[in-house]
Amino acid sequence: MKIRSAEFEISNSDVTKCPDSTLPEYAFIGRSNVGKSSLINMLTERKGLAKTSQTPGKTLLINHFRINDEWYIVDLPGYGYARRGKDQRQQLERIIRGYIMARQQMSCLFVLVDSRLKPQKIDTDFMQWLGESGVPFAIVFTKLDKLGKQAAAESIAAYKRELLKTWEELPPIFLTSSEDGRGRNELLDYIATINAQLAQQ
Repeated sequence: MKIRSAEFEISNSDVTKCPDSTLPEYAFIGRSNVGKSSLINMLTERKGLAKTSQTPGKTLLINHFRINDEWYIVDLPGYGYARRGKDQRQQLERIIRGYIMARQQMSCLFVLVDSRLKPQKIDTDFMQWLGESGVPFAIVFTKLDKLGKQAAAESIAAYKRELLKTWEELPPIFLTSSEDGRGRNELLDYIATINAQLAQQ
């Protein structure tokens, strides 16, 4: 898939104020500082489209980016940032769950995971909730450029083993790096395939 245009459309904290559109949406979520904004910029080849920051937890809103006038990338707030107060954590959880459960246009949720880390309970619990709720999702491992080839393979294999303790079948998995562009074509091809299937319905 070729990205011809990528434009920011709207930010909000209320799913009912998302764009009044039937275009498919592909949402990206993950723990704070997992590299979500960098991945979105890499996918669209627009360096400053999604605002990146060295400070974890900067995305506090639902951000819609219109792609090729055909579909949306949705940048959701990160979860699990310990320095937030309890009230703000609960507010963000309401925003995230409200979008995921209520937004019928969401065709797939991409859950980002830092490939350098061992499986984190907050991630695996979140994926478990998605599975139990029937939410279509895929796992996107980020920052593969930070690991050597063997270390990366071992890290991904360990993660799969952990997930298979509770999952009969794993969701689609993508290996990415915002630094070297790894995984870009695979992710965009996957989105293109879903878009084509939706167009036939």
